[in-house]
Amino acid sequence: LDLSNCSLHGVPPGLAKATTAIVLDLTENPLRTLPDGSLLGFTHLQSLAVPLALQCPGGSEAWQDVTADSSSRLCQGQRNPCNSSGELAWPCPENSECVPDGPGLTQCLCGSPFHGYKCLREGTFPMLLFGGILGTATVSLSLLLWGTQRRKAKTP
Repeated sequence: LDLSNCSLHGVPPGLAKATTAIVLDLTENPLRTLPDGSLLGFTHLQSLAVPLALQCPGGSEAWQDVTADSSSRLCQGQRNPCNSSGELAWPCPENSECVPDGPGLTQCLCGSPFHGYKCLREGTFPMLLFGGILGTATVSLSLLLWGTQRRKAKTP
């Protein structure tokens, strides 16, 4: 994805949809910073070129090779932050596992059959019960409001 020399002062809003990009070039733009999480979901990104004034997202430890020339910085080979090689592994709750979510970013996904807050609930989400209660409450509230507010409606 070549966005070089596009006069970008910030990350374009549509960039979040390009999570399958392998190469991204942001050089020759007056970018001052890359906001945290601007490359969230870019797990396939292997080469990123940014203006020299910017650091590689996630820091140099998120990339295998960081090189700089006179006008740009090239970040290559996105590392998996979940690996415990050299530093502590990312702390995920019990019953979950760490997965990469972009340069220097991680997320913890619940392992099957666990779900919910900190992956403490076992089994599947009770969709039928949840939908039934939500539907009943919605219909009841709608009928109540229709009955009480009907007299205030003007007839044509």
